[in-house]
Amino acid sequence: MSLHRIRASVYSTAMRTGFAAAGLALGLALGAGSATAEEVIIGLVTKTEVNPFFVKMRQAAEARAAEKGVKLIARAGKFDGDNEGQVAAIEDLISAGAKGILVTPNNSSGMLDVIKKAREAGVLVIALDTATDPADAVDATFATDNFEAGVQQGAYARKAMGDKQAVVAMLDGTPGGTVDTFRHDGYLKGFGIAEGDPSIAGAAITNGAQDKGQVGMENLLSKNGDINAVYTINEPAAAGAYAALKSFGKEADVMLTSIDGGCAGVRDVKDGKIAATVMQFPYKMASMGVDAVVEYAASGKKPSGFVNTGSFLITDKPVEGLESKDTAWGLENCWGD
Repeated sequence: MSLHRIRASVYSTAMRTGFAAAGLALGLALGAGSATAEEVIIGLVTKTEVNPFFVKMRQAAEARAAEKGVKLIARAGKFDGDNEGQVAAIEDLISAGAKGILVTPNNSSGMLDVIKKAREAGVLVIALDTATDPADAVDATFATDNFEAGVQQGAYARKAMGDKQAVVAMLDGTPGGTVDTFRHDGYLKGFGIAEGDPSIAGAAITNGAQDKGQVGMENLLSKNGDINAVYTINEPAAAGAYAALKSFGKEADVMLTSIDGGCAGVRDVKDGKIAATVMQFPYKMASMGVDAVVEYAASGKKPSGFVNTGSFLITDKPVEGLESKDTAWGLENCWGD
């Protein structure tokens, strides 16, 4: 039975019978001092409000909050890497009386003090998509296994290239985030190389943005025209990389891969711009987060540890030994426009 229905049932009994036991039942159902369902506030703090991944996360959280009869307050950093903006948002949510806060940290260690403050105030804090460092700074993390997603991306690139000698470019995201580190390291592991390997031609910081992906790729190609494999932190960066490759006349010669699973990215795979991407599920993270806060508000039960929300390799050119889905499946399950 939903939290709203529990309360409705108890109040109805009290009105019909006037028994004090109904008030006791309500206390047991909600916990002493708990607010009513309409007063339960959940905060969502994402890295930005423009990246399609976080747009979908917000939409999913809003939909589930409406379904559960609770209030969602959504905030975001002004840009990817805006740690101060996220800290201020959490401060505001604590003041607003949030029962739980769902956060995708821009900096995995830069929010530890404000997260500690929230938890000491009795707020359930769950990291979505991006783990904190240390991971137990929050109550729980609902996210893609980003290291494994990186492994999937790298393993596909290496296998799809066959025996061709690799010259690799790394288009990274934002320094200081566990997502960026895990995906980068996972790609190298999947590709079968280590940091500092001579096959790595260079790296560029993209902040996950298309324009910076294009500039970074152009700069790397200008330094080494033999690049034939490109790791990208996400699909916007991959779109920028493709534009750069095309301007150099190399779009057909480079193994370009990515991670995200947005509809635009899946279409780029279908159109042959990206060889493969790894799909993750932001709507699942957000929905599970809202559910966990509602449960906490009702019973005091807290989730703990890391919960893997899953990932799938998406490509229309599968390779032996790697499980994958085609773009038809990808377009049915993607997020974004």
